[in-house]
Amino acid sequence: MQLPTRDEIRSARALVYRFMPPTPQYTWPLLNQRLGTEAWVKHENHTQSGAFKIRGGLVYLNWLKDQHPSLTGVVAATRGNHGQGIGLAAGFLGLKAVIVVPHGNSPEKNAAMQAQGVELIEHGHDFQASLEFARTLAAERSFEFVDSFHPQLVLATAGYAMEFFESAPPIHTIYVPVGMGSSICGVAAARNALGLSTEIVGVAAEQAPAAAISFRERKVVEAPANSIADGLACRRPNPEALEVMLANVARFVEVSEAEIKDAMRAYYTCTHNLAEGAGAAPLAAALQQKDQLQNRCIGLVLTGGNVDREVFANILTAAENPHSHSLTEPA
Repeated sequence: MQLPTRDEIRSARALVYRFMPPTPQYTWPLLNQRLGTEAWVKHENHTQSGAFKIRGGLVYLNWLKDQHPSLTGVVAATRGNHGQGIGLAAGFLGLKAVIVVPHGNSPEKNAAMQAQGVELIEHGHDFQASLEFARTLAAERSFEFVDSFHPQLVLATAGYAMEFFESAPPIHTIYVPVGMGSSICGVAAARNALGLSTEIVGVAAEQAPAAAISFRERKVVEAPANSIADGLACRRPNPEALEVMLANVARFVEVSEAEIKDAMRAYYTCTHNLAEGAGAAPLAAALQQKDQLQNRCIGLVLTGGNVDREVFANILTAAENPHSHSLTEPA
């Protein structure tokens, strides 16, 4: 897969700015104390869909309309954020959106998508099953299928990465959560387009390790996926995404469920921002590796804050993991 150029990223970013402003990037003193180094957070939880996926929805659907002028509707599969991004973008662009979710999906994410006017269908026991059904449904209805990994999604996510790199101080290492891979591929595209040497680290959940295993073995490997970080819960990586990661990503870090929950608490305690599991995973990885990060400026991509109230309340009030690196007090 050929990554987009600087001009292509800036053009796509201009399209996104017709519907939303750039998201902020902040450094938080309490978070820096906890990490023992300077960290900058890219707040993709500050979009109107609560996650970075709105960017991909806008760029991808605008491209589909150009490719198919008679297009009336699209179908996508999701655990939540991709569907919300597609649903919101479809509304902006005058298209019908049909979103397929697995049984037992987040009630609050389902409600958010329905509020956007999408037709919500529950099918399958996990994301992969929903994805396969969504492809069939799109063909049956003569709608376009909106994949969870596509060059247009990479182009869109490169926009937030370019904002980050151009607005924050020089970043030595950036931690990026990996589900199907559009986000980390976009970060690689922006880094390369700007001629930077920033180290890119992928973050996977121990309970959804397919991306990390595939990276390590340099081939697509399927693995079970059942994590509180539902944005990372993909059991089969995309081959194109893996190709880009192998060429551009330095390494992967796997984080435990306890570490993800500790990072969600840390974000709230130190910044009063909500972070869903996938959004907190980069912080969890940085906390796990904090001893290696001294005197380095690091970047953390907070990809989204769409966590159900009851889930977050339970995490927030639970006792912190006594073995977590996040509990280490600053010197």
